[in-house]
Amino acid sequence: MAGSVFLLLLAGTLLCGLLFHTVSQNEAGDRTRSRRPNFIIILADDIGWGDLGANQQVGQRSSQTPHLDLMAQQGMRLTDFHSPASTCSPSRAALLTGRHGLRNGVTHNFAVGSVGGLPLSETTLAEILHQGGYYTAMIGKWHLGHNGPYSPTNRGFDYYLGIPYSNDMGCTDLPGYDLPSCPPCPPGPQILHNRLKRSGYSSCYTKVALPLFENRTIVEQPLDLWRLTQRYTSTALNVIHIARERGQPFLLYVALAHMHVPLSPPSYAPNPSEGGVYAASLREMDGLVGAIKNASDASDKENTLIWFTGDNGPWEQKCQYAGSVGPFLGKWQTSRGGGSAKRTTWEGGHRVPTVSYWPGRVPANSTSSALLSGLDIFPTLLSLAGVNPPSDRRYDGIDATDVLLHGKETGNEFLFHPNSGAAGKYGDLQTVRLGRHKAFYITGAAEACGGSTGRQELHDPPMIFDLSVDKGEERPLDPTTEEYKEVDERSEEEKQIVELASACCEEAGLWVILLEVSTGD
Repeated sequence: MAGSVFLLLLAGTLLCGLLFHTVSQNEAGDRTRSRRPNFIIILADDIGWGDLGANQQVGQRSSQTPHLDLMAQQGMRLTDFHSPASTCSPSRAALLTGRHGLRNGVTHNFAVGSVGGLPLSETTLAEILHQGGYYTAMIGKWHLGHNGPYSPTNRGFDYYLGIPYSNDMGCTDLPGYDLPSCPPCPPGPQILHNRLKRSGYSSCYTKVALPLFENRTIVEQPLDLWRLTQRYTSTALNVIHIARERGQPFLLYVALAHMHVPLSPPSYAPNPSEGGVYAASLREMDGLVGAIKNASDASDKENTLIWFTGDNGPWEQKCQYAGSVGPFLGKWQTSRGGGSAKRTTWEGGHRVPTVSYWPGRVPANSTSSALLSGLDIFPTLLSLAGVNPPSDRRYDGIDATDVLLHGKETGNEFLFHPNSGAAGKYGDLQTVRLGRHKAFYITGAAEACGGSTGRQELHDPPMIFDLSVDKGEERPLDPTTEEYKEVDERSEEEKQIVELASACCEEAGLWVILLEVSTGD
């Protein structure tokens, strides 16, 4: 009898202990989920959709992105994700504001001599999260204005380390910042225009040595690009450490320019059998991404979303130093001359490799074909952080939380693709995506390898492709078919429900262009 009582008491004790442990674990899980998440956005410059090993067909070629491939295996690969524009500054401005260039005022790239930047009337993702209690840091290429109030630390970032514009917009202390290589900066004065011009390097157009900024101070000029990845890596790890020590949620925005003008430092020596200079640069960038992921996993793995994407497609005129667009070849255009990648609205110009990683939240080893854009990063992160954007303006992105966390295919019903210099006026929304269909109102080409540029063409009625069966955009639909007519009618309907007027650029000419793009008139 006594033994039975003892066993009952022991069982009761074990049961209470088990219940206490279960409740404690649940409370810990609730606390983790109630904490505001950390965000790491990694933006790769000029990377091609086909550069991501996980996007390649088995046996297609050797992968140069093992860390990103692992992140895709442990997270979600987004196969129909698009940059907001096909060139640097407009794409970055749209990502940080959730608004097209015709709204935020950035429709083309800023230059070394630019005195302005992203209009001060625009509110960035960093500003909103900073006001909401986040520690905000940026590493890498800014390219949204580098003078006075336009610098990153005046646009919501607590800390900044990086270059103010592209890495080919200034000489460096070692040759190789451009391909073919430009000469290094000479000692002494940094006004180099006459010397470079006499040297016969037509692409060495800069007058200033490339600077490295920390916050608002130039800490190195000319910059040694071969050591830059090491500095970026150590700084990123330090940002993650600082945020953890503070017990503060953080936004880390890392904008990598490796693929813009490929570099090949000694630690990633180019190997012709593995793709040469471009592949070496891709491997170095991938190594940096892996270091950030590992540090994040060790710090706050289950509460950190990492979102990797690109700012636009490959710079095709660089020939062997450009990336791969995969199957998105823009054959209709290339058969008529010119390139169909960066600066164009062909798929190769704006469909970019994208991976979302958040252990325990984003389903592992998953793939989504939801139609998404860099414009969607702004509203999605704010939604996950539980903060609201300013209500006095219109936004062009959607909250993609259900896609990332719940595997739903509820992406954008349509996307507009702006001209980024290949045809028409900068920023004009000249191509529209409607489900699996894509309608061109204006076509044109960027410079291709070899120098051809093609020509601008207006399409009335619009030229429509079915991307589900024609990824290479080679064969437009016959305008007399029912399929074509249905898509054209949907374009007409969008005019009634979408207002794409710009807050800063509502000129009559731009408004007419918007109506033409929306309706096909």
